[in-house]
Amino acid sequence: MRVKICGITKPEQADAIAKLGATALGFICVPGSPRYVTPQQIRGVVNHLSVSVDRIGVFANTSTEEISQIVDESGINAVQLHSNESPEFCKKLRQALPEIEIIKALRIRTSECLNQAHSYLSCVDTLLLDAYHRKMLGGTGKTLDWQRLQEFRPSIPWLLAGGLTPDNVLDALTLVQPSGIDLSSGVERRPGDKDLKKVARLLEKLGSRVEG
Repeated sequence: MRVKICGITKPEQADAIAKLGATALGFICVPGSPRYVTPQQIRGVVNHLSVSVDRIGVFANTSTEEISQIVDESGINAVQLHSNESPEFCKKLRQALPEIEIIKALRIRTSECLNQAHSYLSCVDTLLLDAYHRKMLGGTGKTLDWQRLQEFRPSIPWLLAGGLTPDNVLDALTLVQPSGIDLSSGVERRPGDKDLKKVARLLEKLGSRVEG
């Protein structure tokens, strides 16, 4: 199972989280977010890492040109699209960045929202399901209705996000079978400041489920 810790801002915390066993780190490339980091800050974190992990930039309605520039400047090796990006946009981004993993996040408000997933299966590598919030794109601490996701079996890998914590993650995984999980506020002291004890407790609970 893939374990992504998102909203990374501090080099020392990033390296410690990678050493604890997380398989991916997420960086918020959305100005105005409390967890926003510049491409130069991301590069500083990437250069500080002593363990190999995926480095995922999170974008919201950003142009393909700007995403490509940030990928080049920052050292990220995956792009997460977390707003209203269309399948056509994803295809265009795939042409611009053929070697980069593309993750499309869907904010699930109703069962019908899951139907959106089908239109992205041929143009992205991975899906991510997050909780809907009227004003915030992510990091809300709000959980999804896990019962609704029990029959969700897309043909590509998918990550479960939305209000996961070390205390509820096993409850979620008894109901749904994602390819990975994505946590941000559930392992924080405050936005962008991760609690390493919570990260360690999370990975201890997941045990052998985590990818090697």
